[in-house]
Amino acid sequence: MKSLNETLGLTARETVFLQADWPAPANVKTLITTRNGGVSTGVYQSLNVGAHVGDVPEHVARNREIVQQQIHVPVAYLNQIHSTKVVAATDALAKIPDADASVDTTGQAACASMTADCLPVLFCNRAGTVVAAAHAGWRGLAGGVLQNTVRAMQVVPLEIMAYLGPAIGPEAFEVGQDVFDAFTEQMPSAERAFESIGGGKYLADIYALARMVLQREGVSMIYGGEHCTVLERDSFFSYRRDGQTGRMVSLIWLEKDA
Repeated sequence: MKSLNETLGLTARETVFLQADWPAPANVKTLITTRNGGVSTGVYQSLNVGAHVGDVPEHVARNREIVQQQIHVPVAYLNQIHSTKVVAATDALAKIPDADASVDTTGQAACASMTADCLPVLFCNRAGTVVAAAHAGWRGLAGGVLQNTVRAMQVVPLEIMAYLGPAIGPEAFEVGQDVFDAFTEQMPSAERAFESIGGGKYLADIYALARMVLQREGVSMIYGGEHCTVLERDSFFSYRRDGQTGRMVSLIWLEKDA
């Protein structure tokens, strides 16, 4: 990822916004928030954009304003429910839908994925005519949210590139037998993404699982996947680490005049 800190005059510890580090077309823009740069206090300190986590509504609204000031199209937030549903981002502007991924070809909305350990995946095609964002917790990932997003883009998968945003890393993602079974029963090769630690428990690599799913769909240009939201306490919110906490958002949009 490339930091915007130099532009904002901030130190590495104060990072506010990140961008996807990938060879996307010039008109494809991304913005990934950290936990820094907002007005929320306490367990939500400071740039919490999640309106559903118990934070002061006025603080969330101001934080979303701070994010919105960085881009030139409205953000299409979703009511994420760990589903596999994909919607048009422009449809989400008028009424927030229950969905976990969005797609856009119009350049009139930013696709958004809110996370605090779950995996945000950003998509575009090489021609720069379509973008998408998916929220992939383990349930959505096992259920097919990435497959549905790729299909909703309506382009040849070989033309799609994907960016894996900040999520819980393989050293911190302890799961049970149910998660192991959910992936390996439909994709035996997924066993390579799990390390047994005994007692029916495993350490899971959600980045590796996402790569396997995407590659099986024909997406070969896959980038990112180097952060851990649990261990990088200064930069990211983490539900697994803190329980009650805020949310980051990963955004992607088409800039028509780029």
